[in-house]
Amino acid sequence: MTGLTERAPAKVNLGLTLGPTRADGRHELVTIMQPVALCDTVRLIPAALGAARDEVDCPGVDGDNLALAALAAFRARTGWTGAPVRLEIDKRIPVAAGMAGGSADAGAALRLAARAAGLRDDTLLRAIAAGLGADVPAQVRPRRYLATGAGEELRGLPDPPPFGILVVRSARGLATADVFREADRVGLPRSRSELEARSAELVGSLAAGAAMPDAELLVNDLQPAAVSLLPELRGTLDDVRRAGAEHTLVCGSGPTVVGLFADYERARSAAASLGDRRPLPVAVEPWYPALTVLEEH
Repeated sequence: MTGLTERAPAKVNLGLTLGPTRADGRHELVTIMQPVALCDTVRLIPAALGAARDEVDCPGVDGDNLALAALAAFRARTGWTGAPVRLEIDKRIPVAAGMAGGSADAGAALRLAARAAGLRDDTLLRAIAAGLGADVPAQVRPRRYLATGAGEELRGLPDPPPFGILVVRSARGLATADVFREADRVGLPRSRSELEARSAELVGSLAAGAAMPDAELLVNDLQPAAVSLLPELRGTLDDVRRAGAEHTLVCGSGPTVVGLFADYERARSAAASLGDRRPLPVAVEPWYPALTVLEEH
């Protein structure tokens, strides 16, 4: 087997509507998942001679790796018995930033495993992905999606025109579970009927391929919970607004803040104006499916 390579784009949430808790403990939600051109590179190569199991090399990430778990789940579900492989991950997506970096790597790992096994079944890959985490199914074939359920039910939406996204990370982290618990504590979840209405509104807003949802839909219901746990986010949101963003919001469960701009150059100028922040803000553009680069070595 030759080496295979996939790029794994990060995502931002263009709004998030939070609903009630399901029987499996996950919250129902409605969100727009927008992949962005901030990518890890994931390469699958044969494992070293004599290796007994699959391996992963991901500098900067400690502990369990979701991409390796994706490989194990793929083998278990499909019965693939190919020789042990090694995943090499070049990280560019910030870790624990609410941008689905681990999920992006897992999605890339599933694509790579499918290529190595000669499997062409995206429905099966998404079923495997759903068992790995709510953000992983959208990363099997990254594109703009309306995500419902707990994030695993996907409806593809038209590609947007180019626009600019300012990504401002926090020096401190937030645990996703803590943010959801805080949201429950202060009563943020909405009813199922409200979720259904928001889903229809978002589809209508983006059906013609608009860059962003209507302003009143660019609301993240988890934002008050994230700000409650990490009050410094208020200042970050203010800074991004003053830098010229048309819309500002916490990305998913945080702690990353995103600013949305009509074009990339404005986002890049805003990033430069906030250059004294650490970590450094970055400007990115949407990721388009046609940008996927597949390589064999």
